[in-house]
Amino acid sequence: MKVSSFYPVILTEQVVTTAAFYMEHFGFEKMFEADWYVSLKMSSNDIPFELAILDAAHPTIPDAYRTKVKGLILNFEVDDVDAEYERLIRGAKLPLELEIRSEDFGQRHFITSDPNGILIDVITVIPPTGDFNSQYVEEIWK
Repeated sequence: MKVSSFYPVILTEQVVTTAAFYMEHFGFEKMFEADWYVSLKMSSNDIPFELAILDAAHPTIPDAYRTKVKGLILNFEVDDVDAEYERLIRGAKLPLELEIRSEDFGQRHFITSDPNGILIDVITVIPPTGDFNSQYVEEIWK
């Protein structure tokens, strides 16, 4: 299979609010907009990242699945998680779901959430400690 793109689509009842949240706080830009769908792209990096927001009641969604998303975490790996904590939690006053901390498995992170309750884990990769070091296939923290 040759894949030309891969991105999450958030099913929500709050299309406009959700798109505005990711544009304001995470630097996404609008690529397409309809009242039922917004396509977003973050092109400020070497690799462009995409995210779409879709009205959960739209007829392109099978009837049994027309509900807002649940049980999703979006991970954003960043260069300086402490700076993002200051910007998003202290500055923008986003909800704090998990206080910033360093994990033995190789992450310094905090968790916030979007208007739909989707968890957003903001992460800086750090060297793992102890036995976690041997569980990595390759060294990613250099």
